[in-house]
Amino acid sequence: MDGKTVVITGASTGIGRAVAVDLAAAGAHVVICSRNAERLRETADTITEAGGEVTTKRADVRDEYDVEHLMEVAAAEGGRIDGVIANAGVYHGETGTTPIHQESYAAYDDHLKTNGRGVFATLREAIPHLSEDARLVVSSGMVAREKSEGVGSYAVSKATAEAVARGFAADTPYDVCVVDPGLVATDLSGPGGHDPENVVEQYRWVLAEAPSEELDGDVIDRRTFRKSQR
Repeated sequence: MDGKTVVITGASTGIGRAVAVDLAAAGAHVVICSRNAERLRETADTITEAGGEVTTKRADVRDEYDVEHLMEVAAAEGGRIDGVIANAGVYHGETGTTPIHQESYAAYDDHLKTNGRGVFATLREAIPHLSEDARLVVSSGMVAREKSEGVGSYAVSKATAEAVARGFAADTPYDVCVVDPGLVATDLSGPGGHDPENVVEQYRWVLAEAPSEELDGDVIDRRTFRKSQR
């Protein structure tokens, strides 16, 4: 990852934070964003204290103008963008306790706006600034593809995000994929599952090592990743 510029949304906590720290340690210049400026600064401090290179930008992926400026900052600070990880997401409620028939319209709308439209804005606004061999990555999970009780429109929004990834894979010349790291213990998903630090290799492999033919809008889950390491 030496000399590469990678933009990561939702990098103040959880998977985004762990991946940002890992990629910076591997030599990438990471450009990180979040709505939470204080937590974003904590992530940046961790990176710089370890000798990594980081640029921060408070941004809300629901606002395309925020995202447009984020990509402009990334290109100005690091040159052409080599990788984008659309990782920002929200979950209104506690996992397993939000059946879709009881969900509010406000929660439904914000899930779609953040987790679906936010991915669209992230990839769309990155396009003018990408290097020729750039890779676009969307974070998702099995709820996008399998029936799961009590996850409501969060599942709908993740299915939307995966469809957005397939669209960009079909309509642009770039390598695009969905990363499903399995159940990860984060503020969003709650306790249980892998530590975020245990899934960073999967993201790094997709950005730096995975064969291009495997990144055609496809889902790279833990099983696929482990198989590649044999």
